[in-house]
Amino acid sequence: MVRVLGVDPGLTRCGIGVVEGAPGRPLRMAGVGVVRTPAEAEIGPRLLLVEQGVEAWLDEYRPDLVAVERVFAQHNVRTVMGTAQASAVAMLCATRRGIPVTLHTPSEVKAAVTGSGRADKAQVTAMVQRLLRLDAPPKPADAADALALAICHIWRGGATNRLEAAVKAAAARTTSPPGPRGTPR
Repeated sequence: MVRVLGVDPGLTRCGIGVVEGAPGRPLRMAGVGVVRTPAEAEIGPRLLLVEQGVEAWLDEYRPDLVAVERVFAQHNVRTVMGTAQASAVAMLCATRRGIPVTLHTPSEVKAAVTGSGRADKAQVTAMVQRLLRLDAPPKPADAADALALAICHIWRGGATNRLEAAVKAAAARTTSPPGPRGTPR
């Protein structure tokens, strides 16, 4: 059983959700919410509010892992900058505590939760509600997206981490110097 804190980064609304579970086992929502900052405030104080919010969630839920949505290029540069900054704050908070952080793309999350990388927000929210056996859909959408990130990581993160470890091990074997009489180590 693993506890994952999912972060849907945003400067005005940063979705946060905590899910416990393991592949092939029922999932349980431990908590969900949004860290909000005032749009009219300067960037520094807003980032500080995001940091304080993420730290409070890390203190309360003590996750084993943190899954953050990978920022992708949007048409609005100002929006993508704020999202990237909030993402960096979340990664920094987790890393400072020694908690592993994994990034997942929006299409990875959609595919993991709904079976389609092109699912819309309503489909993701409905599946999150169903998978976590919630009485009502989590709101706002940022909170549902954070839960979807945590679910995605529980289901895909372990396989991804094992694959990366296998690739690194194979690379180490092929680049290590030969043993005695030229035999590989």
